[in-house]
Amino acid sequence: MFGGAGMGPPIGGGGPPGQAQPGLPFGGIPHELQDGVDLLLAEEPDRADSDLTFTHQPTAHEQRHLSLRGLIMEYPGMLALSITLVSVISLATQLGPKLTGVAIDHGMSPHHLNFGLVVVIAAIYLVSVAVSSIAQWGQVKVTGRLASWVMNDLRVTIFRHLQRLSLDFFTEEKAGVVMSRMTSDIENLQQLLQDGLAQFAIQGLTMAVIAVFLFTTNVRLALVTIVIVLPPLIAMSIWFKRASERGYDKVRDGIALVLADLSESLQGVRIVTAHNRQGHNVVHHRNVVGSYRDANDYTGRINGIYGPGSQLLGVAGQVVILALGGYMTLHQELSIGQLTTFFLFVNRFFQPIQLLVQQYNSYQQGQASVVKLRTLLDNVPTVTESPDAVELPPIRGQITFDHVSFGYDPAIPVLTDIDLTIEPGETVAFVGATGAGKSTMAKLVTRFYDPTAGRVLIDGYDLRQVSLSSLRHQLGVVPQEPFLFAGTIRDNISFARPGAPDDAVWDAVRQVGLTELVNRLPHGLDTVVHERGQSLSSGERQLIALGRAFMAEPRVLVLDEATSNLDLQSETMIEAALDILLQSRTAVLIAHRLSTAMRADRIVVVGEGRLLELGTHDELVALGGHYAEMYATWINQSHAA
Repeated sequence: MFGGAGMGPPIGGGGPPGQAQPGLPFGGIPHELQDGVDLLLAEEPDRADSDLTFTHQPTAHEQRHLSLRGLIMEYPGMLALSITLVSVISLATQLGPKLTGVAIDHGMSPHHLNFGLVVVIAAIYLVSVAVSSIAQWGQVKVTGRLASWVMNDLRVTIFRHLQRLSLDFFTEEKAGVVMSRMTSDIENLQQLLQDGLAQFAIQGLTMAVIAVFLFTTNVRLALVTIVIVLPPLIAMSIWFKRASERGYDKVRDGIALVLADLSESLQGVRIVTAHNRQGHNVVHHRNVVGSYRDANDYTGRINGIYGPGSQLLGVAGQVVILALGGYMTLHQELSIGQLTTFFLFVNRFFQPIQLLVQQYNSYQQGQASVVKLRTLLDNVPTVTESPDAVELPPIRGQITFDHVSFGYDPAIPVLTDIDLTIEPGETVAFVGATGAGKSTMAKLVTRFYDPTAGRVLIDGYDLRQVSLSSLRHQLGVVPQEPFLFAGTIRDNISFARPGAPDDAVWDAVRQVGLTELVNRLPHGLDTVVHERGQSLSSGERQLIALGRAFMAEPRVLVLDEATSNLDLQSETMIEAALDILLQSRTAVLIAHRLSTAMRADRIVVVGEGRLLELGTHDELVALGGHYAEMYATWINQSHAA
């Protein structure tokens, strides 16, 4: 059903007078636990009311291109504080080699013995370590909070975008792939924001600080270091960047396919079991997982080349520096303290390179996730709300198909030049062969899709010119395969009217004949529905879906073969209830059983994307055309049964 918010918590007292309340009575908090409860309540932060809103028209902020930079720039204050702390860490952690060289040259050499200076330098060293530790603590706290805020906003943005997308997206995209975007991709991005970017910045700034110290210590040795190490390292990094981008893109696609295959197998477990497909599915899943493994193997191989290769360059550079620096020291061109300082800095210069390799892996994974999420957010709904859409006033229910043509694939038409008017309060049944276009016409009425040509109007309003919320507040849909949400029976019936009073819920229960089912459930209306309502029969699920339709009080009701899953007794009961529901309402029935179609005011026979016949049951039987042939076949099958 449309027009409802999310389901709220179960409402107590959900039964007729005299019915026992579900669950056990509340006995109070044990006294030995009261202190702990009070402590938890005292520490619980105040939660302000959510200011989140949903509109079918995306805001300018939501239309911005998703990028890593754009995400972290949402909180400039936290970003500036993080940069400050990273700078302090990078500078404070690199004072050690410089202080060591000063202590050797001016406090420990035979010509400059000054123990007091050594003590002072040692104290400064300890202070720098303390400052670095405090800054690291603050940096972890700040970046962790920044990551959690950014991820919270991103999750809400993506979910809101998914709610806005049209049905064709979910028809073409696998559910497991969408789930992987909301889970593994966002988790990768969160790891990058929480730790990866900060460490990337720390190591990058550390290299810059060390480079400055190297040049201030000895320009010649610094130039040798840069010339020997940087060119091959840059070449390896360019190769690694290109190779890892391809690799991590395959990894993200691989895990999406693994989750999609798993989701499909779990959802279809009953069909898998019934057709003895377990062995085949295991082989197929092994192949899917094998492709994911191959992608991970590829990234592992390039990491195995780049990591040790860059480390080998670092060791080679240190050997050259030690040899050249030792030669300069012997010829009095460099002091022992300066050589020690330089060698310590060179050793530290290559350490950030190794860490940068590891962080670059995290960065590449995060960037691959950003690309996948950006691709998802770049999907534009095919059914959009016009910027100047008007609110649809309370409708009488006249539905008009004005030269409507439509095809899910524009090159393959499903409906061609449909002209039809359904009067307010009229019940019209669409019948025809499978694939004739009956359900497609219903989807156009509810504006799940827009016609490729022509117009669909309600009370003279073109559906493309009215707001989606005002339209769907006045429409009700009962699909052929009812969907039940996680929650209670009450939640599912009152889905379009959360918080509806018990009297209204029980009225819907009685109208659709759910009283017997509710009374025999262990907790009545407060009985929890299992995932997708699998603990209920298909007929019981359909009855609950019809109860949901009663609760929505729509002006136009669309029933897509809503009685096809019911037995004859339940169908008779439902049809009697529908007579009450459809009074003074416009109804579109997609009829699989002719017994349902016969109750309609008019019957439309659909075939090959066109309206073949139109009239009452008696008129169409007397016409002797398509409907008369369908009716005769149905009568013969009924007699044979």
